[in-house]
Amino acid sequence: MLKFFLIALALTTPLVGQGLSLRKNDPIPAEVEGMYSRGLDYLSKTQDEDGSWPDRMGTQPGVAGLCLSAFLAKGEDPNYGPHALTIKRAVDYIIKSQQEENGYIGNSMYNHGFATLGLAEAYGMVHDDRIAPALKKAVDLILSAQKRNPRKAWRYTPDSKDADTTVTGCQIVALYAARNAGIAVPEAAFKNAQRYMVSCRNNEGAYGYVTSSNPKVTLTAIGSLTLSLMKERDSAGYKASLNYLKSHINYRDTHYPFYFEYYMSQALFHSSEELWNQWNMDNIRVLSVSQNREGFWSDNKGSSYATSCALLSLALNYRYLPVYER
Repeated sequence: MLKFFLIALALTTPLVGQGLSLRKNDPIPAEVEGMYSRGLDYLSKTQDEDGSWPDRMGTQPGVAGLCLSAFLAKGEDPNYGPHALTIKRAVDYIIKSQQEENGYIGNSMYNHGFATLGLAEAYGMVHDDRIAPALKKAVDLILSAQKRNPRKAWRYTPDSKDADTTVTGCQIVALYAARNAGIAVPEAAFKNAQRYMVSCRNNEGAYGYVTSSNPKVTLTAIGSLTLSLMKERDSAGYKASLNYLKSHINYRDTHYPFYFEYYMSQALFHSSEELWNQWNMDNIRVLSVSQNREGFWSDNKGSSYATSCALLSLALNYRYLPVYER
């Protein structure tokens, strides 16, 4: 189903207590600050000189995009700060992974979507004149792939004739981030993509993978997030999906845990402060237990992927990125 995401492994960091420690005049829980700093330090220390990471999926430009977003989501200075070189190397790796002739980044639309998202977040923040044209070409590739697709959505390659909610959700978020950065994206692209997403939603508001059958919590989080980005939180469909997520607030995806946390955090953040606070406290506890002492989270597809997704699920506490604003 997905190419990146499997089960978490090492559980070595001590458990957080019952309450979260809020420092005076600082809304960021101390536990989040500590976990996030250790995670970024790990990613900086393990990055290769070419901007990729030396683990199983760390050479994928989509993972570089997620890692890049994790740094920017905490407000790290991308030009002069302690992690500036890591950020610049990640940007360089993504741009050098882009095909000159058509703007395609990597070998799948998963890679392309997350790499595009990373470039969109870096645009206007990182001093690199290559970002704007690379981002524009990446967006054009997404839009041209959608136009060729009979369902006006996306799947594994730019030439796919079918679609699924995971790849489509990834492209929708990337397009919104690009539009926030100032890249022109036709409103029709969002409406057509959302039409496909809605076709995969059942009467309970839950989303399936390629149709409305066999719905999953993770897929429903993706669908709910895309509706939030479209400012459709008053729609009956969104409310049904939110009720479904509420009824599964204690769910944890054992097959794709970090992918789930990445999307569930965003979906609930955009829903209501109360619901997100409930989820956030539990997510902090879960991730505090599973973070390795060296600062990373484990997944048999690679610690760079797992660590970046875990950090991004915590990044709503910082709210630096435009896509993380309510």
